[in-house]
Amino acid sequence: MSAATPDAALWPELGWQPSPQQLELLLELQQQLRQWNSRVNLTRLVEGDDYWIAQVFDSLWPLAPLLHSEPEAPLRCIDVGTGGGFPGLAVAIALPQAHLTLVDSVGRKTQAVQAMAQALGLADRVTLRCERVELTGRDRRCRGGFDLAMARAVAAAPVVAEYLVPLLSSEGQALLYRGQWSPQDEAELERALQPLKARLSRSEQRELPADRGQRTALWVQGSGPCPSGYPRAVGLPSKFPLGQGPSTG
Repeated sequence: MSAATPDAALWPELGWQPSPQQLELLLELQQQLRQWNSRVNLTRLVEGDDYWIAQVFDSLWPLAPLLHSEPEAPLRCIDVGTGGGFPGLAVAIALPQAHLTLVDSVGRKTQAVQAMAQALGLADRVTLRCERVELTGRDRRCRGGFDLAMARAVAAAPVVAEYLVPLLSSEGQALLYRGQWSPQDEAELERALQPLKARLSRSEQRELPADRGQRTALWVQGSGPCPSGYPRAVGLPSKFPLGQGPSTG
């Protein structure tokens, strides 16, 4: 695989083929990352397999069923802790019907990602919020407002669950991107989901191409309205993760 274009075998692995326009946007996103990385430390995963597999493929593989569907209504998505724009910008390119809200607390990163979205012609479907996600989850414009809430490489699963579940609509789903995943990890997550009135609906695992390691996708759904006490105040979810002891509930 060259530094510029993906190996043609990558898309059958994903079960989805980008249109020529989508491929052009993914290439332009790579170029935007190169340019912005020289000013802001967004990500080290910019070239070759680092970009096409560890960024693009890893962002999209859990969403394969959505890549083949055309829902009647726009899909409302939020990417928490977007960093350099993943998975959010890759999802915006792959799902033309999606409207994305990208959240990160680092201003220089949100400014760069906003500029990249503008350069890619995605500004009408991509909104940036520079804030801690605990605040996002308490904002009436965001709480309960999303069909899909995602977080990739942000924090431990019980912490991420507290960030994402309050953002879900009644039929919404949270997607937690993880690497290695054990039965103990799953038990901890399930304990954390109980006070959030949510449940683990399914989990999927796969090996990334080119020996890039194991990935796990965890899908969470609400089993009732998320209690108003969640997310807790800024810093508390990570300091006292749900399901870990008496001081967390």
